[in-house]
Formats: sequence, C-alpha cells, structure tokens
Amino acid sequence: MRDHNLSVLGIVAGTMMLFGCDSTTDDPSRSASDDHLESGETVGLADEQGPMESTSERDLDATGTTDGSSEVAPWDVDEPSETEATVRHPTRAPTLEVGDPRAIPGVRFVGRIDDTDPAGYRFAWSGSGFVARFEGTRASVELSDSDESQFTVVVDGVVQPPLLARRGAATYVLAHDLVAGTHEVEVYRRTEPVFGTTQFLAFSTDGTPLSPPEPERRIELIGDSISTAYGNEGESAACGFTADTQNHYLSYGALSARAIGAELHTLAWSGRGVIYNYGRNTTDPLPVLYERTLPDDPASQWDFSIIPDVVVINLGTNDFSTDGDPTPEVFETAYLALLDRIRSNYPDAFILCTVGIMLRRGDLAAARSGIANAVATFTSRGGDRIEVFELNVRNSNPGCDQHPGLAAHRAMAEVLTDRLRTIFDLL
Repeated sequence: MRDHNLSVLGIVAGTMMLFGCDSTTDDPSRSASDDHLESGETVGLADEQGPMESTSERDLDATGTTDGSSEVAPWDVDEPSETEATVRHPTRAPTLEVGDPRAIPGVRFVGRIDDTDPAGYRFAWSGSGFVARFEGTRASVELSDSDESQFTVVVDGVVQPPLLARRGAATYVLAHDLVAGTHEVEVYRRTEPVFGTTQFLAFSTDGTPLSPPEPERRIELIGDSISTAYGNEGESAACGFTADTQNHYLSYGALSARAIGAELHTLAWSGRGVIYNYGRNTTDPLPVLYERTLPDDPASQWDFSIIPDVVVINLGTNDFSTDGDPTPEVFETAYLALLDRIRSNYPDAFILCTVGIMLRRGDLAAARSGIANAVATFTSRGGDRIEVFELNVRNSNPGCDQHPGLAAHRAMAEVLTDRLRTIFDLL
C-alpha cells in the first residue's frame, strides 16, 4: 500500500506562555521545563515523541482517503519563510459582521466559535476547528491552547498523525514541500472540552489564501461521552479516560457526517445527561451547556445563528447509568424542554432522538421509554419533523471504560448514515 504520510506536522515555537488553569490530565511527573520551548527553537513532533508512523490503516479505511496528494519528506520541519503570508485574527472591517468567516481570508471555521476576544477566535467543543484552502506549498497555524488539546489534521483528504498542542502559544507547521498548486488543510479537535480551550491566532502560507467551499449540509449532534468518542482508541475496556485514546474524527457522528457530505457540529461532554449527570449530579447537565459557545464559560452564550438541517440527540445514558435514576416525569419533562428549545432555535430542522449503546436491560428500557414519551408529547402538541430511532449495535471490542470502540462507532455510523440519507432525501 502507498505510504500516506505525505505531510508534516511540526511545531515552531517562540517563548511559550503557561496558563495557570487547572487540568484533569495534569501529570505530576512533568516539570515546568516540559511545557516551555526556548525562543526560536524548532521541534518536530517526531523528535519529541519518538518516530511517528504513517497514518494507520483504520484511519484511512474510515476516512475515504483520496489519492493524488503530493508526497513530502516526513518530519523535515523548517522555520517559516520570511516571505510567508500570515493572516491573523483581524480588526474587522465595518462591512463584516462579527463572526463572519470571511474575516480571515482562506479560513472557514467549523463548529461553535467565540469571537469576543480581540486576540483570536476560541473554540472547545469536540470536532470544532477550521478548514483552510490555499495556493502554495506550505501552511502553518498559530494556536494558543489552555491545556494540551489534540487535533486531527487532514491534508488534501489524507489524515496525518495527530497534532498534540502545548500549553500556550505556538506555531504548528501543518504541511510543507507540497507540489505547487491548490491545497486544503482541515484541523479538528480530537479531544473534548475538558481538555481545554483553543484560540486561533493566525494562519500562514507561502502562497495565496483561497476561499474554502461552504458546506451544503449541516448536522448538529447533542450527546455525552459516546458522542465525544471517549476511549474509542483504547486497547481494551481496562484503560481509563485520557486524551490519547479519544478520537472524535473516528466517532460515529463524524463518520456519518462525512459519509453524506455534511458538516458536523458536536455538542457533547462526557458524563453529562438530560437532567442527571453521571453519579446523579445535577450541576450543568448537557441542556445547560447547549446554550454556550464555550461550554465551560457561563458568560459565553451561543446565538444559534448557524442552522443545521438535522439535529441528532443521543442523551440519557448518564441519567440512568447509576443508582437513583430520575422518575419518568422528571426525565420526560427535562427531555421535552430540550426538544422545545431545539425547535425554537431551528423551526425547520429534522430531529432524531436516540440513546445508547451502553445501557442494558431495565435502564435501557427506562431511557427509551422516557424519550419515546417525550417525543409523543411533543408531537401531540403539534410538533413534527421528529422521530425516535434505535442504535442496536454490539460493542464486542470495547474501548476504555466499556465505551464503544472503533468497530462499534463504525457500526453506529452505518445505522445513523442510513437514516440520515433517507431524511436528506426528504428535505
């Protein structure tokens, strides 16, 4: 098979700024020097982490890779050229509205993006990021990360090794030594909001920024750990939650969206429920976070200006996963309130409701019954363009903490994709 390790991820860093924020993944064995690069130092990710292999077979099989992209020497990372064009977060012209993607030439953002900080756009939800198109041979991005988020990078349709961000600001070489011509780079968060917020500072190319195409379809996915791809790359159910085993790009939602040519906006956080989070905690369940641009910032309120064609809800697992389940009335009332909120935001969107695939027996029956009853009440009051569907999929090779592994995500994607194709045929 052809070697698809065709483009290079590297890091070109100035002095790193350490953010004093708490992290659920702090490693006490790390020293402050691990988070700091001397000014001007250039580090290839392979140099820091050991030799990197080319994109795995499972990634390529799941992404529908296209050939025809340019080969380059792996891990040959250079300093940016002095002639490289840098497009920074701009002072917006009066003719551009706040958040208008045309504000940064050559870049289109994906997902919920906060534009209130003049220093740069911020994003945190799983799968959020940007698509950049340019005519040239290389491209880089300057990001500032509050923790150590991980990203999927796709160059001309080919998945690259993951980009592992450092705390603070750094410039990451996304591609270089490409054949001169038009290229497209996609960068998406692999990890969920618990691993920090990312700020976009600048996109650079040695050529000319071009306008990326706008998506013809959009899907919004509201969920929990299953939809964030918690542990989907874990070797077994025995592993725990880490950024290294979470790959949203290979989640069922992302796979389905790519299969039908749609852009996906995932609004999910592990452990969250409709009314009860994992362990019967009722603080900020997912419907509360649903209102936010940055999920961990209550002041960051989303304006629902991006309208999806279809909204998929996969919630209820955490509500019924531990002792002390909500009563049917409590759960159905909360679920119905979420449906009403979605319909008020998107009057014409089709809504798909499901739960799974981690609940069993009585818990699964209770969750499905509560969802079905809430949908029945919704339709009895005149609501339409909504239905319940089931993800009847076996998790024979589970990922971390019994979460769906890669095979289960592919199987769920097949079920969801079939249903989405039918719905889009009707829209």
